[in-house]
Amino acid sequence: MNDLPRQYRSVRKATLNLVAPLTLEDMVVQAMRDTSPTKWHLAHTTWFFETFILIPKLPGYQVFDPSYGFLFNSYYNAIGQRQPRDQRGVLTRPGLGEVLAYRRHVDGAMETLLENFPTAAMALVELGLHHEQQHQELILTDIKYLLGTQPLKPAYLPAPLAPAGEPAPALTLEWVPFDEGLRAVGHDGSGFAFDNEGPRHNVFLTAFELAARPVTVGEYLRFIEDGGYERPDLWLSDGWDAVLTNGWTAPLYWRKSLGGWKVFTLQGEEDLARRKSVCHLSHFEADAYARWAGARLPTEAEWEVASDHPGLSQMMGVVWEWTGSAYLPYPGFRAAVGAVGEYNGKFMSGQMVLRGGSIATPHGHIRPTYRNFFPPTARWQFSGLRLAR
Repeated sequence: MNDLPRQYRSVRKATLNLVAPLTLEDMVVQAMRDTSPTKWHLAHTTWFFETFILIPKLPGYQVFDPSYGFLFNSYYNAIGQRQPRDQRGVLTRPGLGEVLAYRRHVDGAMETLLENFPTAAMALVELGLHHEQQHQELILTDIKYLLGTQPLKPAYLPAPLAPAGEPAPALTLEWVPFDEGLRAVGHDGSGFAFDNEGPRHNVFLTAFELAARPVTVGEYLRFIEDGGYERPDLWLSDGWDAVLTNGWTAPLYWRKSLGGWKVFTLQGEEDLARRKSVCHLSHFEADAYARWAGARLPTEAEWEVASDHPGLSQMMGVVWEWTGSAYLPYPGFRAAVGAVGEYNGKFMSGQMVLRGGSIATPHGHIRPTYRNFFPPTARWQFSGLRLAR
């Protein structure tokens, strides 16, 4: 039975559910270069289906508006010119109503395509759905950054995004050992995966230990109180430059008030919850903390090999965990031919790998082989750390 039409409708509806709490004004503004307006996310994910699936694979398809190819292309050079990334927030036109009409137009055409369902389109439809799930996470991270810049510190939702069934982290930090040996990492080809998750290959790991849970807010607060942001010996050179240049004294969204530390969340500003996993750290902050704690960040291979160990908790769907691994191709990796090959491969420079997903990552979009990647200065994602030694 072809389940793809149901999956398509479910993912597209989930995006609209995410934006439902927002005002029109919320959806237009771009708070910094790395974020995008919600309205742009709504249009770009639609553009992906139109550009890569409908135009080449549905005979007679009528493009909704030819100008959208320029406005909502993200980074696909093979497709053509595009609106500069840092100027997406100036796009007051088309309006939200037109963007929603664009989504309806494309959804109707996709229903027609999926009824006949050419096998050749299946992989691209799956890619488009997972691409939209990535943007669902970005909608949350980007709107949080925008609302966090507001003087009123407004809430996105009254109830927290909580990982289902996740127990409170243990107070004491325990370590789980792993033996030296040859291990297989990478996606095995069963089910969906992005191209950068393969090919599966062997790596040799020396013996290591991994912390049983991520670092908590309370533990990171001790790093701050011990002068962690004032000691250049704890930081990589570029990290110390980032501290000085950006004036970092705490994770993103933390604020020290007369009554103690506050943190901005999707539910507005709150007191620090010391037993929660710390998040909104850059790679440089995670690395400095690990050094202060007498440990290090795990490699992505160590993290993946350890991911199914019963002694480890909160590996999935709590915070993205920075690794010490640069984002590079696996042995034998080849980017796909054509514009879709630009999806992951061309970013394999100047980025660090994160693993595990966060509370903002859609359900069903997390797997042990998933390789997220961001520049080491990035802090607006729900990114934390787990220690290794």
